[in-house]
Amino acid sequence: MMDKADLREKQIETLISLTEQGMNTIYVVSDSVSTSKVKPYMKRFPDRVVNVGIAEQNLVGIAAGLANAGFIPFTGNAAPFLISRSAEQIKIDAAYSCANIKLNGMHSGFSYGPDGITHHEVNDISVMRGYPSIEIFVPCDGRDCARITEYAASRHGPVYMSLNSGSFPVITAVDYRFCPGKPVQFAVGKDLTVIALGSAVHDVLEAAVSVKSFCSMDIFSLNSIRPLDAGPLLESIRKTGRVITVEQHSTHGGCGSLVAEMIAEHGLGARLKRLGIPEGIYTKNAAASCNKRFFALDAEGISGEIRIFLKK
Repeated sequence: MMDKADLREKQIETLISLTEQGMNTIYVVSDSVSTSKVKPYMKRFPDRVVNVGIAEQNLVGIAAGLANAGFIPFTGNAAPFLISRSAEQIKIDAAYSCANIKLNGMHSGFSYGPDGITHHEVNDISVMRGYPSIEIFVPCDGRDCARITEYAASRHGPVYMSLNSGSFPVITAVDYRFCPGKPVQFAVGKDLTVIALGSAVHDVLEAAVSVKSFCSMDIFSLNSIRPLDAGPLLESIRKTGRVITVEQHSTHGGCGSLVAEMIAEHGLGARLKRLGIPEGIYTKNAAASCNKRFFALDAEGISGEIRIFLKK
Protein backbone atom coordinates (compact mmCIF):
# COMPACT_ATOMS: atom_id res chain seq x y z
CA MET A 1 0.00 0.00 0.00
CA MET A 2 1.33 3.44 -0.96
CA ASP A 3 2.13 5.96 1.75
CA LYS A 4 -0.15 8.98 1.84
CA ALA A 5 0.82 12.55 2.63
CA ASP A 6 -0.85 15.91 3.05
CA LEU A 7 0.83 18.49 0.82
CA ARG A 8 0.69 21.18 3.49
CA GLU A 9 2.20 18.95 6.16
CA LYS A 10 5.04 17.96 3.84
CA GLN A 11 5.72 21.61 3.08
CA ILE A 12 5.91 22.48 6.78
CA GLU A 13 8.25 19.54 7.44
CA THR A 14 10.45 20.80 4.62
CA LEU A 15 10.45 24.37 5.92
CA ILE A 16 11.47 23.20 9.40
CA SER A 17 14.39 21.29 7.88
CA LEU A 18 15.46 24.22 5.67
CA THR A 19 15.32 26.65 8.60
CA GLU A 20 17.34 24.31 10.80
CA GLN A 21 19.92 24.27 8.00
CA GLY A 22 20.18 28.05 8.18
CA MET A 23 17.67 29.40 5.65
CA ASN A 24 16.08 32.63 6.87
CA THR A 25 12.47 31.54 6.40
CA ILE A 26 9.46 33.12 8.04
CA TYR A 27 5.78 32.15 7.80
CA VAL A 28 2.93 34.64 7.41
CA VAL A 29 -0.68 33.59 8.00
CA SER A 30 -4.00 35.45 7.89
CA ASP A 31 -5.73 33.75 10.84
CA SER A 32 -5.06 30.47 9.03
CA VAL A 33 -2.91 28.53 11.49
CA SER A 34 -5.08 25.42 11.12
CA THR A 35 -5.49 25.67 7.33
CA SER A 36 -1.77 26.00 6.76
CA LYS A 37 -0.76 23.17 9.15
CA VAL A 38 1.94 25.53 10.43
CA LYS A 39 1.78 24.54 14.13
CA PRO A 40 4.89 22.27 14.12
CA TYR A 41 6.91 25.08 12.53
CA MET A 42 5.43 27.58 15.00
CA LYS A 43 6.35 25.30 17.92
CA ARG A 44 9.92 24.96 16.66
CA PHE A 45 10.32 28.63 15.65
CA PRO A 46 7.75 30.70 17.62
CA ASP A 47 9.34 34.00 16.56
CA ARG A 48 9.11 33.13 12.86
CA VAL A 49 5.32 33.05 12.48
CA VAL A 50 3.44 36.29 11.80
CA ASN A 51 -0.35 36.15 12.07
CA VAL A 52 -1.86 39.24 10.45
CA GLY A 53 -5.46 38.25 11.22
CA ILE A 54 -8.21 38.13 8.63
CA ALA A 55 -6.51 40.65 6.37
CA GLU A 56 -5.33 39.00 3.18
CA GLN A 57 -4.09 42.19 1.55
CA ASN A 58 -1.89 42.83 4.58
CA LEU A 59 -0.66 39.23 4.32
CA VAL A 60 0.97 39.91 0.96
CA GLY A 61 2.11 43.44 1.82
CA ILE A 62 3.78 42.36 5.06
CA ALA A 63 5.37 39.38 3.32
CA ALA A 64 6.84 41.79 0.75
CA GLY A 65 8.25 43.95 3.54
CA LEU A 66 9.78 40.92 5.23
CA ALA A 67 11.33 39.88 1.91
CA ASN A 68 12.85 43.36 1.56
CA ALA A 69 14.31 42.89 5.07
CA GLY A 70 16.11 39.72 4.01
CA PHE A 71 13.67 37.03 5.08
CA ILE A 72 12.27 34.28 2.84
CA PRO A 73 8.55 34.60 3.60
CA PHE A 74 6.09 31.81 2.91
CA THR A 75 2.41 32.67 3.16
CA GLY A 76 -0.34 30.30 4.22
CA ASN A 77 -4.03 30.86 3.70
CA ALA A 78 -6.96 29.64 1.64
CA ALA A 79 -6.54 30.08 -2.10
CA PRO A 80 -9.92 31.76 -2.79
CA PHE A 81 -9.16 34.59 -0.39
CA LEU A 82 -5.55 34.98 -1.41
CA ILE A 83 -6.49 35.15 -5.09
CA SER A 84 -9.60 37.33 -4.84
CA ARG A 85 -8.86 39.67 -1.95
CA SER A 86 -5.13 40.20 -2.51
CA ALA A 87 -5.13 40.66 -6.28
CA GLU A 88 -3.67 44.17 -6.26
CA GLN A 89 -0.99 43.28 -3.71
CA ILE A 90 0.01 40.18 -5.66
CA LYS A 91 0.17 42.23 -8.85
CA ILE A 92 2.23 45.12 -7.41
CA ASP A 93 3.98 43.95 -4.23
CA ALA A 94 4.87 40.47 -5.52
CA ALA A 95 4.93 40.37 -9.33
CA TYR A 96 5.85 43.92 -10.40
CA SER A 97 8.35 44.28 -7.55
CA CYS A 98 9.78 40.77 -8.11
CA ALA A 99 9.66 40.33 -4.36
CA ASN A 100 11.09 37.17 -2.84
CA ILE A 101 7.66 35.94 -1.66
CA LYS A 102 6.46 32.33 -1.71
CA LEU A 103 2.67 32.36 -1.94
CA ASN A 104 0.64 29.27 -1.06
CA GLY A 105 -2.91 28.92 -2.34
CA MET A 106 -4.30 26.28 0.00
CA HIS A 107 -7.53 24.31 -0.40
CA SER A 108 -7.50 24.87 -4.16
CA GLY A 109 -10.03 23.16 -6.39
CA PHE A 110 -13.03 21.59 -4.65
CA SER A 111 -11.23 21.12 -1.33
CA TYR A 112 -13.71 23.13 0.73
CA GLY A 113 -16.58 20.86 -0.33
CA PRO A 114 -20.02 22.01 0.90
CA ASP A 115 -18.72 25.50 1.76
CA GLY A 116 -19.43 26.10 -1.92
CA ILE A 117 -18.49 28.51 -4.66
CA THR A 118 -17.28 31.27 -2.32
CA HIS A 119 -14.62 28.85 -1.06
CA HIS A 120 -13.88 26.80 -4.19
CA GLU A 121 -10.83 28.13 -6.01
CA VAL A 122 -10.95 27.02 -9.63
CA ASN A 123 -9.31 29.98 -11.36
CA ASP A 124 -6.09 30.57 -9.43
CA ILE A 125 -3.85 29.34 -12.24
CA SER A 126 -5.59 31.55 -14.80
CA VAL A 127 -5.19 34.58 -12.52
CA MET A 128 -1.54 33.90 -11.74
CA ARG A 129 -0.70 33.28 -15.40
CA GLY A 130 -1.76 36.88 -16.02
CA TYR A 131 0.96 38.26 -13.73
CA PRO A 132 4.50 38.40 -15.12
CA SER A 133 7.50 37.14 -13.13
CA ILE A 134 5.64 34.76 -10.77
CA GLU A 135 6.65 31.12 -11.10
CA ILE A 136 3.64 28.79 -10.77
CA PHE A 137 3.66 25.22 -9.46
CA VAL A 138 0.99 22.60 -8.69
CA PRO A 139 2.43 19.62 -6.76
CA CYS A 140 0.96 16.19 -7.40
CA ASP A 141 1.97 14.50 -4.14
CA GLY A 142 3.79 15.11 -0.86
CA ARG A 143 7.26 14.37 -2.20
CA ASP A 144 6.66 16.69 -5.16
CA CYS A 145 5.50 19.41 -2.77
CA ALA A 146 8.61 19.02 -0.62
CA ARG A 147 10.93 19.28 -3.63
CA ILE A 148 9.07 22.30 -5.03
CA THR A 149 9.26 23.96 -1.60
CA GLU A 150 13.02 23.42 -1.51
CA TYR A 151 13.32 24.95 -4.96
CA ALA A 152 11.07 27.90 -4.07
CA ALA A 153 13.09 28.69 -0.96
CA SER A 154 16.37 28.64 -2.89
CA ARG A 155 15.16 30.67 -5.86
CA HIS A 156 15.01 34.46 -5.52
CA GLY A 157 11.70 35.88 -6.71
CA PRO A 158 7.95 35.39 -6.38
CA VAL A 159 6.52 31.87 -6.46
CA TYR A 160 2.94 30.63 -6.30
CA MET A 161 2.08 27.08 -5.21
CA SER A 162 -1.45 25.73 -5.61
CA LEU A 163 -2.07 23.10 -2.93
CA ASN A 164 -5.09 20.82 -3.11
CA SER A 165 -5.76 19.73 0.48
CA GLY A 166 -6.19 16.16 1.63
CA SER A 167 -3.89 13.17 1.81
CA PHE A 168 -2.71 11.76 -1.52
CA PRO A 169 -0.70 8.61 -2.26
CA VAL A 170 2.97 9.32 -2.81
CA ILE A 171 3.41 8.33 -6.45
CA THR A 172 6.67 10.03 -7.39
CA ALA A 173 9.79 7.86 -7.23
CA VAL A 174 11.92 7.74 -4.08
CA ASP A 175 14.79 9.31 -6.02
CA TYR A 176 12.53 11.88 -7.70
CA ARG A 177 14.20 15.20 -8.42
CA PHE A 178 12.09 18.23 -9.25
CA CYS A 179 13.14 19.94 -12.47
CA PRO A 180 11.48 23.35 -12.91
CA GLY A 181 9.49 23.34 -16.13
CA LYS A 182 9.59 19.61 -16.76
CA PRO A 183 6.26 17.71 -16.50
CA VAL A 184 6.32 14.48 -14.49
CA GLN A 185 5.52 11.44 -16.64
CA PHE A 186 3.81 8.49 -14.95
CA ALA A 187 2.93 6.24 -17.89
CA VAL A 188 4.02 5.63 -21.47
CA GLY A 189 1.63 4.70 -24.27
CA LYS A 190 0.76 5.26 -27.91
CA ASP A 191 -2.99 5.90 -28.19
CA LEU A 192 -3.61 9.01 -26.11
CA THR A 193 -1.86 11.82 -24.23
CA VAL A 194 -3.40 12.72 -20.86
CA ILE A 195 -2.14 15.83 -19.07
CA ALA A 196 -3.39 16.39 -15.52
CA LEU A 197 -3.01 19.45 -13.33
CA GLY A 198 -1.19 18.48 -10.15
CA SER A 199 -3.14 16.12 -7.90
CA ALA A 200 -5.71 15.34 -10.62
CA VAL A 201 -3.17 12.82 -11.91
CA HIS A 202 -4.30 10.42 -9.15
CA ASP A 203 -7.76 10.15 -10.69
CA VAL A 204 -6.22 9.76 -14.16
CA LEU A 205 -4.01 6.89 -13.00
CA GLU A 206 -7.02 5.16 -11.46
CA ALA A 207 -9.02 5.66 -14.67
CA ALA A 208 -6.16 4.27 -16.75
CA VAL A 209 -6.54 0.87 -15.07
CA SER A 210 -10.11 0.44 -16.35
CA VAL A 211 -9.24 1.29 -19.97
CA LYS A 212 -5.86 -0.41 -20.28
CA SER A 213 -7.32 -3.29 -22.32
CA PHE A 214 -7.87 -1.00 -25.32
CA CYS A 215 -5.93 2.20 -24.61
CA SER A 216 -2.31 2.87 -23.67
CA MET A 217 -1.55 6.41 -22.62
CA ASP A 218 1.22 8.88 -21.99
CA ILE A 219 0.21 10.32 -18.61
CA PHE A 220 1.75 13.55 -17.32
CA SER A 221 1.34 15.62 -14.20
CA LEU A 222 1.66 19.28 -15.15
CA ASN A 223 3.24 20.38 -11.89
CA SER A 224 5.16 23.31 -13.39
CA ILE A 225 3.07 25.93 -15.20
CA ARG A 226 5.73 28.63 -15.30
CA PRO A 227 8.43 27.84 -16.25
CA LEU A 228 7.36 25.13 -18.69
CA ASP A 229 9.48 23.02 -20.97
CA ALA A 230 6.84 21.99 -23.52
CA GLY A 231 9.16 19.56 -25.29
CA PRO A 232 8.00 16.30 -23.65
CA LEU A 233 4.34 17.25 -24.10
CA LEU A 234 4.79 18.25 -27.74
CA GLU A 235 6.63 15.01 -28.47
CA SER A 236 3.81 12.98 -26.93
CA ILE A 237 1.07 14.91 -28.73
CA ARG A 238 2.81 14.47 -32.08
CA LYS A 239 2.96 10.75 -31.40
CA THR A 240 -0.66 10.19 -30.30
CA GLY A 241 -2.52 13.03 -32.06
CA ARG A 242 -5.12 12.99 -29.27
CA VAL A 243 -5.06 14.82 -25.95
CA ILE A 244 -7.24 14.97 -22.83
CA THR A 245 -6.52 17.50 -20.08
CA VAL A 246 -7.84 17.00 -16.54
CA GLU A 247 -8.00 19.66 -13.84
CA GLN A 248 -9.95 20.81 -10.77
CA HIS A 249 -9.89 24.22 -12.40
CA SER A 250 -11.68 26.18 -15.06
CA THR A 251 -10.94 24.91 -18.55
CA HIS A 252 -10.11 28.53 -19.38
CA GLY A 253 -6.71 29.78 -18.32
CA GLY A 254 -5.56 26.57 -16.69
CA CYS A 255 -4.12 23.31 -17.98
CA GLY A 256 -6.67 22.97 -20.79
CA SER A 257 -6.05 26.45 -22.12
CA LEU A 258 -2.29 26.09 -21.87
CA VAL A 259 -2.34 22.84 -23.87
CA ALA A 260 -4.75 24.29 -26.45
CA GLU A 261 -2.38 27.24 -26.96
CA MET A 262 0.53 24.84 -27.29
CA ILE A 263 -1.25 22.75 -29.95
CA ALA A 264 -2.25 25.84 -31.94
CA GLU A 265 1.08 27.64 -31.73
CA HIS A 266 3.03 24.57 -32.89
CA GLY A 267 0.53 23.66 -35.62
CA LEU A 268 0.04 20.12 -34.28
CA GLY A 269 -3.57 19.73 -35.40
CA ALA A 270 -4.27 17.31 -32.54
CA ARG A 271 -7.74 16.55 -31.19
CA LEU A 272 -8.26 17.95 -27.70
CA LYS A 273 -10.80 17.28 -24.94
CA ARG A 274 -10.63 19.51 -21.85
CA LEU A 275 -12.04 18.12 -18.60
CA GLY A 276 -12.59 20.70 -15.90
CA ILE A 277 -15.17 23.34 -15.01
CA PRO A 278 -16.57 24.66 -18.32
CA GLU A 279 -17.12 28.35 -19.00
CA GLY A 280 -20.30 29.77 -17.51
CA ILE A 281 -20.79 27.01 -14.92
CA TYR A 282 -20.33 27.32 -11.16
CA THR A 283 -19.14 24.50 -8.97
CA LYS A 284 -21.66 22.75 -6.71
CA ASN A 285 -22.17 23.36 -3.00
CA ALA A 286 -21.25 19.77 -2.31
CA ALA A 287 -18.40 17.52 -1.26
CA ALA A 288 -15.31 17.35 -3.45
CA SER A 289 -16.24 13.81 -4.47
CA CYS A 290 -19.63 15.02 -5.70
CA ASN A 291 -18.09 17.84 -7.71
CA LYS A 292 -15.57 15.47 -9.24
CA ARG A 293 -18.36 13.11 -10.23
CA PHE A 294 -20.52 15.94 -11.65
CA PHE A 295 -17.71 17.32 -13.81
CA ALA A 296 -16.42 13.86 -14.86
CA LEU A 297 -13.19 14.41 -12.94
CA ASP A 298 -13.27 11.23 -10.88
CA ALA A 299 -11.84 7.96 -12.19
CA GLU A 300 -15.18 6.73 -13.51
CA GLY A 301 -15.92 9.99 -15.30
CA ILE A 302 -12.45 10.23 -16.82
CA SER A 303 -12.53 6.65 -18.09
CA GLY A 304 -15.98 7.29 -19.58
CA GLU A 305 -14.71 10.40 -21.35
CA ILE A 306 -11.73 8.45 -22.68
CA ARG A 307 -14.03 5.82 -24.16
CA ILE A 308 -16.22 8.45 -25.86
CA PHE A 309 -13.20 10.40 -27.11
CA LEU A 310 -11.51 7.39 -28.67
CA LYS A 311 -14.74 6.23 -30.37
CA LYS A 312 -14.93 9.57 -32.14
